[in-house]
Amino acid sequence: MESGRVNDATAPIRISRPHWDALLEELNDARLQRHLVTYRSLLERLQLPAPAMQTLAAALEHLAMLDARADRPLRSVLVISQSASRLPRTGFFECAARLGRFCGPADGTAAASWHAGEVARVFEFDYPEAP
Repeated sequence: MESGRVNDATAPIRISRPHWDALLEELNDARLQRHLVTYRSLLERLQLPAPAMQTLAAALEHLAMLDARADRPLRSVLVISQSASRLPRTGFFECAARLGRFCGPADGTAAASWHAGEVARVFEFDYPEAP
């Protein structure tokens, strides 16, 4: 991924090819080990340049768009907040809604239920570009 938009009101946020490849590798490892990863741990492992969180969010949204276009489960679902909810941030659910994958409030039982189902789908799916 060369760039992705955080939202329509901002300029594109860019991620380098090595960081993009490392992100895909981290998500593939999480998928194979059947576990979730926090935004914080990804930021620490990837060592993204500032603005790191915005870059990560843009990359995850871009990946969600690529997965949605290819009719695949959204790998971005594997990235969660450290908060008690253990769900992705609100922006993820907003992105999933824009992609036609999720409908409902970004917090609460609908989001948690959809998230659990999408995680299960990601764990079972064999992504073609996975190492």
